[in-house]
Amino acid sequence: MDVTKISLAASSKGGAVSAPHALAAEAGAAVLRSGGNAIEAGIAVASVLSVVYPHMNGLGGDAFWLISDGDARNVRGLAAAGPAGRHYSAALFRERGLREIPFRGGLSALTVPGAVGGWGAAFNFSRNNWQGRKSWSDLLNSAYCHAAAGFPLSPNQSRTLARFGEVLRLQPGFAAQYLPGGEVPPVGRLWTQRALAQTLGHLAENGAEAFYHGPLARQMAKGLKAAGSLLTEADLQTFRPRWVEPLRTSFGVGEVINLPPPTQGVASLMILALLHRRGLGSGDHLGAELIHHTVEITKLAFKYRDRLVADPDFGDVDVAPLLTPAFLDDCIKGMHFRTAAPPPPMGLAKGDTVWFGVVDGRGRMVSVIQSLYHEFGTGVVAGDTGVLWNNRGCAFSLAPGHINVLEPGKRPFHTLNPALYAEQERVQLAYGSMGGDGQPQTQAALLMRAKYYGLSLAESVSSPRWLYGRTWGEASAGLRVERRYPETVFQDLGRWGHQVSWVPRYSDFMGHAGMVARDSAGEFAGAADPRSDGGVAVP
Repeated sequence: MDVTKISLAASSKGGAVSAPHALAAEAGAAVLRSGGNAIEAGIAVASVLSVVYPHMNGLGGDAFWLISDGDARNVRGLAAAGPAGRHYSAALFRERGLREIPFRGGLSALTVPGAVGGWGAAFNFSRNNWQGRKSWSDLLNSAYCHAAAGFPLSPNQSRTLARFGEVLRLQPGFAAQYLPGGEVPPVGRLWTQRALAQTLGHLAENGAEAFYHGPLARQMAKGLKAAGSLLTEADLQTFRPRWVEPLRTSFGVGEVINLPPPTQGVASLMILALLHRRGLGSGDHLGAELIHHTVEITKLAFKYRDRLVADPDFGDVDVAPLLTPAFLDDCIKGMHFRTAAPPPPMGLAKGDTVWFGVVDGRGRMVSVIQSLYHEFGTGVVAGDTGVLWNNRGCAFSLAPGHINVLEPGKRPFHTLNPALYAEQERVQLAYGSMGGDGQPQTQAALLMRAKYYGLSLAESVSSPRWLYGRTWGEASAGLRVERRYPETVFQDLGRWGHQVSWVPRYSDFMGHAGMVARDSAGEFAGAADPRSDGGVAVP
């Protein structure tokens, strides 16, 4: 019988879907099974994740896509992330006596969400270029059904609600939607979102543009205004997703592909290119050396990232020189790896996000990230639409002259960056992870393990990981490693000068990663993270 198979790793002749929630993976595999392509399956996955993983992404968030027809020369990037509203500026917050943009509440709902616009742009691309024949409403149907009929609450959402429910319950509309009866629903309880279902039904009937124009946009703008936001219906109406040229750099015998500013894609590429130059493939992927070298390279890459990455519409943002062989060669020659370098200034290592990947039976792939930024974003539900708004705008600076200073119409710096890997001009792998500053580090771990150390996709994703960054209450960045590493790794890292601490064996702090791949024999495979509630589904 032709049924969807869900596991943490799977392979097939017809494609594969990796997602951090099993219901989303199922929805994508169902589209593939019925003849849909990777983009169409991706839209189904994206919309279902917006329903079943609302603490990490949603209709009120942003998205970035890499789209491949299999030929590495034809990869397209799609930046579906909105700008600050026309009434927002750094001066506005400074005049109110604020030194930083608040993480929660109506005033922090300051950027236009791009995710739904991205779905629409990807759908049109599929129709025009890949002969996609699935209807728009069919692709949103699973998401609508899960919102209307309900689904069992996942462990990750329940834990996140328990942690942040008290902080968020006073935000407009939050408790009514996410804390039924005023309590955190237990794991496995059937949970419905009827207002969100109505919004999804409206979008299914009227298309992606209905999110930005007409009665739904008017309704959301009215709800946001009541919550204290300065975003307007006119801000929504002017949004357009953008097709962008991806960034590339050599890695081993292949190349890695990522997205340009305002994402941190260049940092992910720099780290991998410098690791390749360092030559660590003969060592132990569970040894301290891989962690130490990656962290030291990450410090350098983040220094350039924080100096140069911003919205290119608002200044000369040229990161191409960072990926030239001569510059990378000079970087690695100038680095000293005997002891840990002092930590550079860093923001919070935050970013609750979803990555998913799809490969179809013809080898076409999508690598996609969606996000609300922090857990549940602003915490503000836009009126009675069920749409939870992102707080990506708190990534802006209020400092005059800062490269990412808040200005009307400007897009903030994004940690979001999905990735692809290609060899001999054929795209082989889609991979990525949630995790803010952790995304480039996790991408490095995944690809190094898969291509340098020869691990399977499942081993590459599930093996112990590390994360260098700063979290709540910390004055400086530290290094965390999962407790599955040997004690000697912890000791070596400390001896080399790292401020290192343990986290649980399978820690959410390390992000939820995934991979999908096509091999030379025409087999398709995927792996999902045991740290998530997800899996791999094959048609």
